[in-house]
Amino acid sequence: MSERRIIPLAVAPAAGGSPAALPERPQLKASPPLALYVHYPWCVKKCPYCDFNSHALRAGGGDIPEQAYIDALIADLETALPQVWGRRVHSVFIGGGTPSLMSAAGLDRLLTGIRTLLPLDPLAEITLEANPGTVEAGRFRDYRAAGVNRLSLGIQSFNDSHLERLGRIHGGDEARRAIDTALAHFERVNLDLMYALPEQSLAEALADLDTALAFGVSHLSAYHLTLEPNTPFAHSPPPLPDADASADMQDAIEARLAAAGFRHYETSAFARPGQECRHNLNYWAFGDYLGIGAGAHGKLSSHEGIVREMRHKHPGRYLEGAQKGDFVQERRDVGVAELPFEFMMNALRLTDGFPRRLFADRTGVPLAAIEAELADARRRGLIEITADHIRPTEQGRHFLNDLLTLFLRD
Repeated sequence: MSERRIIPLAVAPAAGGSPAALPERPQLKASPPLALYVHYPWCVKKCPYCDFNSHALRAGGGDIPEQAYIDALIADLETALPQVWGRRVHSVFIGGGTPSLMSAAGLDRLLTGIRTLLPLDPLAEITLEANPGTVEAGRFRDYRAAGVNRLSLGIQSFNDSHLERLGRIHGGDEARRAIDTALAHFERVNLDLMYALPEQSLAEALADLDTALAFGVSHLSAYHLTLEPNTPFAHSPPPLPDADASADMQDAIEARLAAAGFRHYETSAFARPGQECRHNLNYWAFGDYLGIGAGAHGKLSSHEGIVREMRHKHPGRYLEGAQKGDFVQERRDVGVAELPFEFMMNALRLTDGFPRRLFADRTGVPLAAIEAELADARRRGLIEITADHIRPTEQGRHFLNDLLTLFLRD
């Protein structure tokens, strides 16, 4: 979303007066689907726009304690088993950082440990993130043999000048070779692209997109470059396209992808029919996910309520904690008053929205408890409500922040 289309708005009182009373605690009738997220925190070089929990290697590399870290991941998972006992895992996502720095043998040991400890669905989607600067054909072949069946490549751009400004370790030719290598071993490949880059023109943004489309991949993620707090770009902003130019890029990218047969199914995600990322769909449908690894976040539901967790963020602290089974830095119950906003913050990213029943199924709160907020959002033209479905309108998608503020409660 461009800055032009995400403008914070003062929250008007919900139609019909005071917010409806919420139950004292969530009344969950069944557990949501469960996914597993694994965080690999190292990368070759920290990009100036990145605010993820990633840590650059020392000059010369070779300082990843891979064996100890995989031992810790498996121990972390084993310690967490009582929270997810007996629940089937439908997807695994290994993100970072740069997980493709992991050796093929290390990844095989990790996935073997996951299969040993968890009932993994035989058809589970298993995604690995990779950067073009770490691509090796032999390693990709072995990743596929270990069980990875979906690859997500952080391309960002094919333009050497823009890649250099972004601090990427690869060039355009290397990006093209990486895609060819990925497609030789994986049927499902996602390409991450960014737009509204420093001094980028509309023509350059569309050239990146056309290059990506020419490879015939089935999934694309297109992200607007944003200046995140506590990053080098935030401290020393580069010259970026203005809000109108950025919005023009967004509109043109969406139109070009629609014409190419891609469905815009989530705020920044586009896929050919049936090729959506199942792991991310679980996030957006407010499903559960167990997060292991340094700084990994998780959300788990039970008859007692909904809990959010975060593992120790620094890899060194996480590895130290592994010695005594101390992996969790923060754990908190999600208050009932928070649940409408948390659910909507995810579900309203989806172009199709959500079935009405899903709100109560995933939050344990009756939909009637937010009737006033829904009426207000519909009155403002931000959502559509049918007998069995709620979805954002085009205006609601463009002004998503405004829409979400309507579901905030004190």
